[in-house]
Amino acid sequence: MKRDYYEVLGVARNASDDELKKAYRRCAMKHHPDRNPGDAKAEAAFKDCKEAYEVLADPAKRRAYDQHGHAAFEAGMGGGHGPAGADFGDIFGDIFGDIFGGGRGRQQARRGADLRYVIELDLEEAVFGAERTIEVPTLVNCGPCKGSGSEDGKTDTCPTCRGHGRVRMQQGIFAVQQACPACGGSGRHVVNPCKSCDGQGQIEQEKTLQVKIPAGVDNGDRIRLAGEGEAGPPGIQPGDLYVEVRVREHAIFQRDGDDLYCELPIRLSQAALGADIDVPTLEGTVQVKIPAETQTGKLFRLRGKGVKSVRSHAPGDLMCRVVVETPINLTKRQRELMEQFEATFEGDRAAAHSPRSSTFLDGVKAFWSRMTS
Repeated sequence: MKRDYYEVLGVARNASDDELKKAYRRCAMKHHPDRNPGDAKAEAAFKDCKEAYEVLADPAKRRAYDQHGHAAFEAGMGGGHGPAGADFGDIFGDIFGDIFGGGRGRQQARRGADLRYVIELDLEEAVFGAERTIEVPTLVNCGPCKGSGSEDGKTDTCPTCRGHGRVRMQQGIFAVQQACPACGGSGRHVVNPCKSCDGQGQIEQEKTLQVKIPAGVDNGDRIRLAGEGEAGPPGIQPGDLYVEVRVREHAIFQRDGDDLYCELPIRLSQAALGADIDVPTLEGTVQVKIPAETQTGKLFRLRGKGVKSVRSHAPGDLMCRVVVETPINLTKRQRELMEQFEATFEGDRAAAHSPRSSTFLDGVKAFWSRMTS
């Protein structure tokens, strides 16, 4: 059963012509066979997108579809041109010309494929910037034939498209014009293929590149290296390389946007009496004054000690969360002192020294009172 055309494009039933065109553009870019080679599901989705837009973009067909659904086009559409004899090449020419470089001429304004490379960085490299050397496997133009694919430069009229550069594909009731798969839209084919590249014009090669990482990048940020993607046909510009950033976990800091977070462990005595603590930052240590009677969980903000991202004008802050540590591996003397210290909390005034414990116990008593009443 066919899906609803509006659902295929992801638009409301009252969508405007401009909204339909934008939705179709997104759908076509996502599922186009050139971007999903060998993916049967993507090819099917791409055809569904074209079929949905072909109907909804025509006011008369849209009215018929809104009234009768798919049944409106089950008959009377012969001739291999779709409803009302429309030619897909005409209907979609402007959109595909913008998205995929399609044109009416033999040599389409195509370009090489874009490439994606994931680079892992330490937090310090992401914050302050770095320069890295990467090796990218890619397709480059064959040297001996200079990307032409021909041993001697001789070409002949392509027998598949007879020199037109485009072929007509029939899919059910629809006829689609596309670049000839045999000649790539040039209308010519190589007579004597180059032995180095088997007539392909490109060979696989690892390319070594220097990548400058700007200061402040974060997970998911991409750096575009123009012209460093796969090579295109002769005379056509290569694609681009997109370097995607992945930042490794840090032993001390966690990043949230422009802010950094860290835990600040302190001893029980420091929390009770107060202390001056050296706190690490990405630019060195900073002294923080811990006031007396500080509790676990208290946050101290160090302004300007966070990250200045590539999109912000000022650095974020460093947030230090206090964690009061329970002492371990006590000596005999320390244990004696702790026991003496604990003994001072006995009596009616013990709750005055432990406000959170007192509140907790009061809550427990109230809970059991409600349960037993």
